[in-house]
Amino acid sequence: MENSSFIKKALHGIPVLITWLFILAGAVEAVWGLAQVYGFTASNHSLYALTGSFYNPGPYSGFLAMTLPVCLYEWLKRRKEKKTVIYYITLSVLVLLICVLPAGMSRSAWMAGAVSSAYIAYMHYRKGIHAYIRCHPRRTKAGTILLILLAGGILAGVYLMKKDSADGRLLMWKVSVHAIAGQPWRGYGWDGVPGAYGQAQEDYFSAGDYTETEERVAGSPEYVFNEYLQVAMAWGVPVLLLVLLAVGGSGYAGHRQKEYGLCGALLSLAVFSFSSYPFQFLLFVIALALLVTGCTIKALSSQRPLVCMVGTILLLLPAGYGCYRVYRWKEVRETASVAWHRKQMFYRSGAYEQAAEVYAEIYEDMKWNARYLFEYGHALHKLHRHEESNVVMKEALRVSGDPMILNIIGKNEQEAGNYAEAEYWLIRSTHRLPGRIYPYFLLAKLYAEPDFYQREKLEQAARMVMEKEPKVQSTAIRQMREEIKKLL
Repeated sequence: MENSSFIKKALHGIPVLITWLFILAGAVEAVWGLAQVYGFTASNHSLYALTGSFYNPGPYSGFLAMTLPVCLYEWLKRRKEKKTVIYYITLSVLVLLICVLPAGMSRSAWMAGAVSSAYIAYMHYRKGIHAYIRCHPRRTKAGTILLILLAGGILAGVYLMKKDSADGRLLMWKVSVHAIAGQPWRGYGWDGVPGAYGQAQEDYFSAGDYTETEERVAGSPEYVFNEYLQVAMAWGVPVLLLVLLAVGGSGYAGHRQKEYGLCGALLSLAVFSFSSYPFQFLLFVIALALLVTGCTIKALSSQRPLVCMVGTILLLLPAGYGCYRVYRWKEVRETASVAWHRKQMFYRSGAYEQAAEVYAEIYEDMKWNARYLFEYGHALHKLHRHEESNVVMKEALRVSGDPMILNIIGKNEQEAGNYAEAEYWLIRSTHRLPGRIYPYFLLAKLYAEPDFYQREKLEQAARMVMEKEPKVQSTAIRQMREEIKKLL
């Protein structure tokens, strides 16, 4: 009996420990961000003043939004009790989070924080809310309509605040669905998502049924800004359904056990994951494992001691092992990346012979890194080793959607005298990102080759170079247009 009581106390203590880990982490990140805003510490990104321990304000804001409902719940829970040190700590961290979160300018984080905070407020005041609804049905209906209109206005404002960014994400989600439909059961692998996305976008634009807005906002992203679609693309729809079942089940268990703070954090992470990329960071993977554990483990205490012990082991071991595997995976890649960064000096200085030699040494360890593969293939292209360059560039296509890879393959084929092949790769580049002018410039030069001269196609490609409106006017655009004038 004593052992059973001890196990229950231990299991009840785990959610409390996890709660305070989140509050502490939120406090550290909020203070870190304030120090960056006031210039006491440096940002991790040259373009942004506020990043916390992250390199980008987006994931940083998402982390703050995840800790916000935990602090809010702990503060509301103690608000009418005797004011203790814990009350003032939670209130202080809550105020810090509310001050810093808007400065991150992350709409995804704002929505995540708002939805999860609304859940916490509802669960805390639900008795009063239900009583008011029973007593004032007409006011409730009018208030509901006003809230819906207000929410719609806020969402419209958030959309218009960065319209191109929002349109870009909508395009990414549409293209991602097309990619998932092409391989729904086993996916393309985590590293293969950018390459699969690039191919799906190329197929989408080559069909011709797209808008000017889609052409303008299209890019070659590393992730699809929706972790649900990312998981489905990487490992297939069945794995996504299993993940949703596990996370949803843990959230339901936590709600039943009245772990509202941790459930709010899990809800915030779920909302943030819908339009961002948190699981590219180890910290969010660990946070998810802790939230699932904290929401689920308390429910085991109501079971018989043996069932409780076995269930706890089955819950903690996979969570711990999964975090360890992700950590080791990232560590191996970081070690390989450090070796690559030491060798980059050759490529950046234009010493392509030496760059190709040292890059070849780490080729097998760096096949997952699109930027490394592009630099290696480009160095081989500069050395006129066309076949070797194409092998590396085609490997890069598996892990990247960048149309510049297609351009380099096309230039390799052109230099080798394979003009029809060069045309094939360059036309693919125009389909992958139809807003880019450079592939049309390369096509014009290809059609001007004496052995592949095609006047009509040359004029058509030249017209695209001269008339197509670029996203940003630059010296490179002006130089291309001057060269086309001379070519014609």
